[in-house]
Amino acid sequence: MEYVSTRGGSRAVDFEGALFSGYAPDGGLFMPRSIPLLDEATLRSWSRLSYPELVKELCSLFIAPELVPRSTLNDLIDRAFSRFRHKDVVHMSRLKDGLNVLELWHGVTYAFKDLSLSCTGQFLQYFLEKKQKHITILVGTSGDTGSSAIESVRGQQNMDIFVLLPKGLCTQIQELQMTTVIEDNVHVFAAHGNSDQIDEVIKELFADVDFSRKYNLMSLNSVNWSRIMVQIAHHFYAYFQCAPSLDTTPLPVVEIVVPTGGGGNITAGCIAQKMGLPIQLVAVVNSNDIIHRAVQHGDFSASEHVKATLAPAMDIQEPCNVERILWLLSGCDGHLVKTLMEQFTASKSLKLPEDLHRKLSETLRSSSASDEDIVRAMRRCWEENQCLLCPHTAVAAHYHYLQLDSCASSTPRCCLASASAAKFQDAVLRAGLVPQLPPEITALTAMETRSTALQRGEDWARVLRECVAAVVRRWEAQRGGSVPPGLQGGAGQVVTQG
Repeated sequence: MEYVSTRGGSRAVDFEGALFSGYAPDGGLFMPRSIPLLDEATLRSWSRLSYPELVKELCSLFIAPELVPRSTLNDLIDRAFSRFRHKDVVHMSRLKDGLNVLELWHGVTYAFKDLSLSCTGQFLQYFLEKKQKHITILVGTSGDTGSSAIESVRGQQNMDIFVLLPKGLCTQIQELQMTTVIEDNVHVFAAHGNSDQIDEVIKELFADVDFSRKYNLMSLNSVNWSRIMVQIAHHFYAYFQCAPSLDTTPLPVVEIVVPTGGGGNITAGCIAQKMGLPIQLVAVVNSNDIIHRAVQHGDFSASEHVKATLAPAMDIQEPCNVERILWLLSGCDGHLVKTLMEQFTASKSLKLPEDLHRKLSETLRSSSASDEDIVRAMRRCWEENQCLLCPHTAVAAHYHYLQLDSCASSTPRCCLASASAAKFQDAVLRAGLVPQLPPEITALTAMETRSTALQRGEDWARVLRECVAAVVRRWEAQRGGSVPPGLQGGAGQVVTQG
């Protein structure tokens, strides 16, 4: 299995090369050169598999056994899921009136990203231990990615992780899940800006080829193919749990409703479709509705401002993984994708070509939800099921209730639940409900915190370059048996007591 850039200007790499990359050298994203197609017999046989077994089968299609032998791959995935609280790793809640909610948030940080990042962390450590190499992980987060990424690599000797969070735009719990991790290899930056501004800085550092190579930069954002690969399993598991019967030909269709921010999960769904899984995908967004407008009208244009909503992980106007979807739908036309994405980067405005828009609207349905819609969906789900939804999952439930109330479709439907409601107390209270906080969450407020502020108007790229260089010098010195003065602990970080 080879991986190529969506922009067609970089040489092909194997899984290890894609894993250790952020963006491809030409600015694109890595994708498999070909997508394996599964027949109905395989789908029927897979329907009996557990979620971890599905992850193993899917990963084995995209990772050559010469790189990671199958038995080793199985062990790495078992290790990745060993910290999950639920015995099945994920859980399907079957609620009133056909509301099926696949809970993907039973990992350490109570977010779906724990699933893909725990596996990715194991893959990284496997290759690093073989090569005795150091990497610098650079992550921008709008909420859950940062804490999941930190938990996947905390305490590891051959990795340092730098996480940029938008100060005041994450929930308090999301921020504390990052700033309370006091490890020498964890460096958290609280930026006074939004997620898109953070992403611009990260792109700038990855685009500096000399800097990126010198410090072995890589990303654990959803630009990393490994995350997309693991997330394909969400769609297969949801399908098998919700399909009424697999004894018919053709196989029945299941609608998968995906809360969408950066677009990693919906991209995984598009790949599952290409693999032959009979699903209808629905991308649901909040008031930051660029993907909804792209699907409905071919208008892939950023709004003037990112709107702060009750679903902050979806407060994104530049969803990077749409590039992967456009590449798939264009017949893997790297030249076209390069032209389109360069136009978007330059102007933040793009009208999709008519043929590409038609294919996008055939592949995806879409819907948007206001904060008022989110609150109503959370309240209705609680009143009808005594089940608390996080605001992101409520965006998906809002779509379900719209279809239910209009009697629009009898197709079985599954809503992907991206996080626990425990992480979003303000939204729960706004819905007039009572937060339910597990003890691990409650304990965060009393813990020591550590972070570095990035002030508005400050040169964030320069600050990060200096901190990365200092941390790598420390790692090199430790290998030599000494640590330079002033480099103990996190680089330039402020420690406070919770």
